[in-house]
Amino acid sequence: MLQTLCRTGGAVLKHSQRTVPVLWATQAQQRWVSSLPMNTVVLFVPQQESWVVERMGRFHRILEPGLNFLIPILDKIRYVQSLKEIVIDVPEQSAVSLDNVTLQIDGVLYLRILDPFKASYGVEDPEYAVTQLAQTTMRSELGKLTLDKVFRERETLNTNIVHSINQASDDWGIRCLRYEIKDIHVPPRVKESMQMQVEAERKKRATVLESEGHKEAAINVAEGRKQAQILASEGQKAEQINNAAGEANAVLAKAEAKAKAIRLLSDALAEQNGNAAASLSVAEQYVSAFSKLAKESNTILLPSNSGDISGMVTQAMAIYGSLAKQSSKKIERVTPVTPEWVMEKSEDAAPPAQ
Repeated sequence: MLQTLCRTGGAVLKHSQRTVPVLWATQAQQRWVSSLPMNTVVLFVPQQESWVVERMGRFHRILEPGLNFLIPILDKIRYVQSLKEIVIDVPEQSAVSLDNVTLQIDGVLYLRILDPFKASYGVEDPEYAVTQLAQTTMRSELGKLTLDKVFRERETLNTNIVHSINQASDDWGIRCLRYEIKDIHVPPRVKESMQMQVEAERKKRATVLESEGHKEAAINVAEGRKQAQILASEGQKAEQINNAAGEANAVLAKAEAKAKAIRLLSDALAEQNGNAAASLSVAEQYVSAFSKLAKESNTILLPSNSGDISGMVTQAMAIYGSLAKQSSKKIERVTPVTPEWVMEKSEDAAPPAQ
C-alpha cells in the first residue's frame, strides 16, 4: 500500500513539474519558475530547495530535502525557495555624479536566500525588492563621488553597495554576496573631454621625461668637464712637481759638482807650485776673454795696459792672495766658547798647587 502511494505521489509530482512554467516578470528582470507542487501525501524535496507548507492557511513548517509526508487537504505547499546562489542582472540606469555628470550604469547582483520563512513572509517579492534597493543604493553612492573617482574606486563602490543592501535585506532573509558594475557609459562630450585630458596628460608626461633627459644629459656633460679639468689640473700639478724635483736634483748635482771642483782646486793650490798653476789658469782665461771681444757687441771697454799680460796675471794673483789672507784671519778669530759649568767643573777637579 505504501509503495503504491509513493509511486502515485512521484508520478503526480513529475506531472506537476512538467507543466508549463509561469512567467515571473518584474521591471528589473524576467525569470521562469515552476508551478507549485501538489500535495500527494508523499513528497520528495530536491536538494538546495525549501518548501514552505501552510496548514489551514497558517505557516506550519518547512520541508527539508528528501522524503516528506503531508496531510491531504489540510496541508498545502505555499512557497518554493531556492537556496542556491542567485544571479540577477540589474538593468541600466542613469545616475548623476558629484561633479554633475550623468552616467549610465548597469551591474550584476549575486545573492542567496538564508531564511526561507523571512523570504516568503517578510516581503512580497524579495528578488524585485533587492534589485530596486541595489539601483537606489547605486544612485546614492555615485552621487558621493566625482567622475574620476568612479573609475578609480569601483571596488570601493561595489563594497559600499553590498553593505547597504545587506543592512536592509536582513529582515527579508536574503544575503547579498557580491555586486559588480559591468559597464559605465558617459556622454559623448564628456568622453571627448576625457580623451583630450588623457592626451594632454600623455603630452605632459612626455615633455617632463624629455626635460628630465636634457637635465641628466647636461649634468653628465658638466660632470665630465669637471672630471676632465680635475684630471688636467692633477696632471699639471704632477708635471710641475716632477719638473721642480728635476730642477732641484739638477741644482744639487751642479752644487755638488762645483763643491767637488772647489775642493779639488783647493787641494791643487795647496800643493807645490799651486800658485804657478793658478797664474797659468788666469792667463789662459784672460787670453780666452780677449778672443771673444767684439763678437757680441760693437762697444768695447779696454784697460790702459791691455797688452801687459804678465801685469794682469800678477794683479789677479795679488787679489787672490789678499782674499786668502782675509779668510785665514776670519778663521783665527772664530774660537770655541767653553760653557761656564764646564770651567767650574774643571777647576773643582784640578789638584791643589804644591
